[in-house]
Amino acid sequence: MSRIVAQRDVRWARPLLPAARWVVVAVAAREVGEPSRKVSPARGTLNLMSEEHEVEPSATAAPQIDPAIQQHLEDYLGYLLYQRGRSENTVRAYETDLRSLFVFLASQRVTGLDQVTIEELRGWLVRMQEEGLGRTTMARRISAVKNFFVWADRQDLIAEDPALRLQAPKKERRLPHVLQTGQVERLLTDIKEPRTAPSKSSQTSADNPAGQDGAAPSEKDAALAVRNQVIGELLYASGLRISELVSLDVGDVDFERRALRVLGKGNKERMVPFGIPAQRALEFWLRQARELLASADAGNALLIGARGGRLNVRQARKVISDALDRLGDTSASGPHALRHTVATHLLDGGADLRAVQEFLGHSSLATTQLYTHVSVDRLRQSYQQAHPRA
Repeated sequence: MSRIVAQRDVRWARPLLPAARWVVVAVAAREVGEPSRKVSPARGTLNLMSEEHEVEPSATAAPQIDPAIQQHLEDYLGYLLYQRGRSENTVRAYETDLRSLFVFLASQRVTGLDQVTIEELRGWLVRMQEEGLGRTTMARRISAVKNFFVWADRQDLIAEDPALRLQAPKKERRLPHVLQTGQVERLLTDIKEPRTAPSKSSQTSADNPAGQDGAAPSEKDAALAVRNQVIGELLYASGLRISELVSLDVGDVDFERRALRVLGKGNKERMVPFGIPAQRALEFWLRQARELLASADAGNALLIGARGGRLNVRQARKVISDALDRLGDTSASGPHALRHTVATHLLDGGADLRAVQEFLGHSSLATTQLYTHVSVDRLRQSYQQAHPRA
């Protein structure tokens, strides 16, 4: 193996999960002069499982997944990531859902995929029901398991697919909560207010300072407030997913066309417009505030965290969740509420359904149609209140 090839393999050696211990093939590590590190026991390949899942045996510990099954899980996660091009978030979700089944199988002393039958899978469904999981969560886990066994069948790891007859419960149909226009205005006004950095006794987040010690906001606090305003304005103006928002680079902003170049699910790129308030917030942020927070680690990231690097999903979610909590009079929670809200407001304003689908980056029109039901419910309420013969 040449040095160039070995270095190219090293690009795989980055964590998918927090505390992950992915390593390259031991041979590659030696080729580039690095000490050999722990590799998967079955093959000299990447170890896709994170250390947080390695539990020391104890009386209360969850049953340990059979090593052979765990190896198949690692292979499948690698297949999703490198051959199917699934995002890291998607692969994390698959791992969590599949581990739910494999831990259950370990408790039933199942030691190989060829021993799994429909009876074990139905027993797993019963266990999830006993744990009080919602139908949506169960349906998602079943979908992950079905996809895994399709892959296992193609790899000749099983004689027949035991999940073919596994049926998911019907999903709960919940209409998304939508903010009123006045609530959105109050949220966007509140979110841009500077908040003083917390004192030692304060328990607030350094990335969303809200100290109550009465001190004037520092230059950094003011910069964070400008950034928070950009977060709120872009989420409402463009209906972005939170992961799409934090992935934006400075070069993704087209001020001339007032549009963002967004890389969505499935690595699909789309152009999303934004309005004048978002433009003003972005211009002020880039002209005066971003440089106050950005460190060398920030690179070309559009939005910066309190420590100077790219803003991450957790930090951005907290900014919006805290603002919604301060709003007080809404049951909405988290940044996805703004995505629901802008979709519904667009449809209420007469936007074409397929245009909204493209705007949101939905692969299926059926997903977008959910918001039409919200608008119909609002129409019915208005009708009942206003029509004399309602």
